[in-house]
Amino acid sequence: MKAYEPFHIKDLELKNRIVMPPMCMYSAPSSRVAHFHHLHYGARALGGAGLIIIEATAVLPEGRLSDNCLGLWDDEQIAGMTELTRHIHSLGAKIGVQLNHAGRKCGAAAETIYAPSAVNYSDDGKYKDPVEMNPDEIARVTQAFAAAAGRALRAGFDVVEIHGAHGYLINQFLSPLSNRRRDGYGVNFEGRSRFLQEVARAVRTRWPEEKPLFLRISAEDYVEGGMTTGQMVRIVDRVTKEVDVVHVSSGGVTPVAPPVHPGYQIPFAEQIKRECEVPTIAVGLITSLDMIEEALCNQRADLVALGRELLRNPFFPLNEARKRGIELPWPEQYRRAFS
Repeated sequence: MKAYEPFHIKDLELKNRIVMPPMCMYSAPSSRVAHFHHLHYGARALGGAGLIIIEATAVLPEGRLSDNCLGLWDDEQIAGMTELTRHIHSLGAKIGVQLNHAGRKCGAAAETIYAPSAVNYSDDGKYKDPVEMNPDEIARVTQAFAAAAGRALRAGFDVVEIHGAHGYLINQFLSPLSNRRRDGYGVNFEGRSRFLQEVARAVRTRWPEEKPLFLRISAEDYVEGGMTTGQMVRIVDRVTKEVDVVHVSSGGVTPVAPPVHPGYQIPFAEQIKRECEVPTIAVGLITSLDMIEEALCNQRADLVALGRELLRNPFFPLNEARKRGIELPWPEQYRRAFS
């Protein structure tokens, strides 16, 4: 079955094509790795996932979604990340980290929160009013992404993923719904995509060319006047020199909820893969091996991410293989369950 075939890109070789995507756990006191993370991610590595991408990890304190989100803005945070990568590697999986800045969706304690424009995410009072970033602040955040990528390298991660989706800072720059600037970082399509391009180039100065760089995107805003998949194709085309794999999601730049249904984002991954000629990860309410096989065998995506399904069933990859008579090495400690 295609799901259990290896996937190779640059110096990364995955034993299968099942990915655990980043999902915020809000369980990092002082924004550092805790025992929970070893148990949480370790269970999915033990359960057979080929690649685990850990939750959105802030490049600056004011870039956190909450006070209990992971961070990589300080060298002192490297040690905990190193222990985590060694743990996951020892259990047979590869591991990536998603680097993020929340922008106007910062829910952490911060004196000031920043955004492309001084426009609040919602009118429910949940978030502070953001301050429009000046060029110096944009440069500071760009270099923070690069510095965090350098720390990720020192910590032993196999993949860095730039978070350009779900309404966070990079996504805020991309969408005309949140970017109303009148300078070189706004005005038109070229201006709105500039920040992402600068971040990708900066990250590549600290993340080696031989190691894969992923990009998470929101292909649709679901609001009139917002981003569409066709427009996102043009954006991805501008960063394929730096980016090796595109992780395709949707929504988040406004409170409007996506029209969800099983596999609802797979067509977005298919379009990005086909038109940008870049490997993609499909994600979004994918709950069965049949759905995974359909996406992979029809070349709609190269990898498939299971979020909630892996929360419910950490051993999904091994259990589904066994149901179909596919011999995979189970953890020695658990083999007697099938004797």
